[in-house]
Amino acid sequence: MKEKYYITTAIAYASRKPHFGNTYEVIMTDAVARYKRALGYDVFFCTGTDEHGQKIEDLANAAGITPKQYVDGVAGEIRGIWDKMNSSYDYFIRTTDDYHEANVQKIFKKFYDKGDIYKGKYEGWYCTPCESFFTETQAAEGKCPDCGRPVQKASEEAYFFKMSKYADLLMKHIEEHPEFIEPESRKKEMVNNFLKAGLQDLCVSRTSFKWGIPVDFDDRHVVYVWLDALTNYITALGYDADKTFEEQSEHFKKYWPADVHIIGKDILRFHTIYWPIFLMALDLPLPKKVFGHPWFNFGVEKMSKSRGNVIYADKLAERFGVDGVRYYALSEMPYNADGSITYESVIKRYNTDLVNNMGNLVKRTLDMQKKYFDKVVQTPVAHDALDDELVAACVEAYKGFTENMDAYHIADALECVFAMFNRANKYIDETTPWTLAKDESQRARLGTVLYNLLETIRWGAVMLAPIIPDTSAEILATLGTDACDYESIGSADKFGAIKPESVVGDSRVMFARIDEAKLLAELEAEMEAQRAAAEAAEKANAAPEKPEGCALIGIEDFMGVELRSAQIISAERVPKAKKLLCLQVDLGYEKRQVVSGIAKFYAPEDLVGKKIILVANLKPAKLCGIDSEGMILASGEEQVRVVFLAEDTPLGERIR
Repeated sequence: MKEKYYITTAIAYASRKPHFGNTYEVIMTDAVARYKRALGYDVFFCTGTDEHGQKIEDLANAAGITPKQYVDGVAGEIRGIWDKMNSSYDYFIRTTDDYHEANVQKIFKKFYDKGDIYKGKYEGWYCTPCESFFTETQAAEGKCPDCGRPVQKASEEAYFFKMSKYADLLMKHIEEHPEFIEPESRKKEMVNNFLKAGLQDLCVSRTSFKWGIPVDFDDRHVVYVWLDALTNYITALGYDADKTFEEQSEHFKKYWPADVHIIGKDILRFHTIYWPIFLMALDLPLPKKVFGHPWFNFGVEKMSKSRGNVIYADKLAERFGVDGVRYYALSEMPYNADGSITYESVIKRYNTDLVNNMGNLVKRTLDMQKKYFDKVVQTPVAHDALDDELVAACVEAYKGFTENMDAYHIADALECVFAMFNRANKYIDETTPWTLAKDESQRARLGTVLYNLLETIRWGAVMLAPIIPDTSAEILATLGTDACDYESIGSADKFGAIKPESVVGDSRVMFARIDEAKLLAELEAEMEAQRAAAEAAEKANAAPEKPEGCALIGIEDFMGVELRSAQIISAERVPKAKKLLCLQVDLGYEKRQVVSGIAKFYAPEDLVGKKIILVANLKPAKLCGIDSEGMILASGEEQVRVVFLAEDTPLGERIR
């Protein structure tokens, strides 16, 4: 019977499209899940979306739709990106699923009936983007300690969970299970900053908004989003809060507890303090490990739409391919420090590793196999000491790869494989197959050299199957081998699984070289457009500033301005004046010519027939040598918007 392995991502918050840093988590988790399957584990990989909370309610209201309509759209987009990244999840949970919501209500009631929850009043600071509560000390200077955004003072009736009741038990568990929180630095942070400092009771319901799972015995309250979200790890397995662990479904008992929760370092507190305490209160085993991965920053900055530096994985894949994106994400993220993504580093990693090293090795080898042996694999009979060095490099690569993958040092694992590819490229330079091909007496040696290269490529493709699955499958198919699993590699006696006399396929360019200068210019233009769009959106959403220094006028002064309705009957650009249009307007009782500085915002043909407001008693003036008899009303400075009237407005009508 296979050993089980239950692995999860943190479920993605369904507020916005996830950026590259968010998507890294599902790529990493997928790589571990595929690796464990390759080793023979019975893997259950769960991911999904977190869909309740005040932030989502606010966003839905701003969009003029219901919260459910809003999260349906975003959850679909998130799942689409997860699928595009070739993630092999077994279950995608949404916290708006009926089964999940019903069990969250049962769990809340179970806590209440046990005396773990009591009603009180919350007064403190709340960060809406993080959906997190903070004390006066934690929210120094009115800023969220996690994201740095402003926090709001909150005061509302709420239910509280008695966290302190379980604090000693949790501390004991951490001490007895040193592998529970990784990396080690994260564990020290949780223990020193939270457990040893003393746990405060946790607010687990809200009354100031409605988009959440209702507390069924007190419907003024909705369940706090983090209690709702964390329980997805058990409801996804079919957990029923009305049953004991022994009474749960076979599916639940098979996979729980989780072998590892893969999460971002910013939500470690929720997963290593709140979540294990909730599980203790439910009399359920704790997960074996919580791994808090670092962040991906853009250069040295955190990704932010307002900075115009957001990179999306699906867009990156349009230029580098899905496996190119997966490889970059997994090779560039350190184990215990934040990773840095820049377009320059993506291009360099892609060209160096995938094009020059692996891609070049595979193509050169297949091309030589076709050129010298018509693609037929030869029996390796002409042995040399250099062959032993290559085999040793393969064995060493496998050892380093598996040891690092087991410890979640994925970037280090990949270095081992690509060091093996480097050694294989060096082996080509040392053995010079093109020279051997010129000497008929060296034909057996040539066949052996190419066999060893094909076998090295096979080892690399097998190891890389969890990392770049499509590319790996293509390489193995081209090699024409059925030795594609981890059982076929690992020790020197397993080097040689490709069958002699088999036929390899034709080579192709798997990863085309990127022209760095050209692509960077294109990407810079896109980023500039992104920044401009973010600035425009920010200005559009910003509250207007109160005008200062405006002199008050009386009604007599206002009535002295003659505002009349008019219709534009023709419009044309003013020569040598980029900003000006010359308009002919009809007031009903007479026609006039008006010069207006709206050429940047309106095409002349789009204005013809439109009804506008004209300042009819403005003194005539000359603009660029053209007479102008009036002025049309418009709003805005950087973006000008002409005030248009309804089509049925009579001409010459006084505007008051």
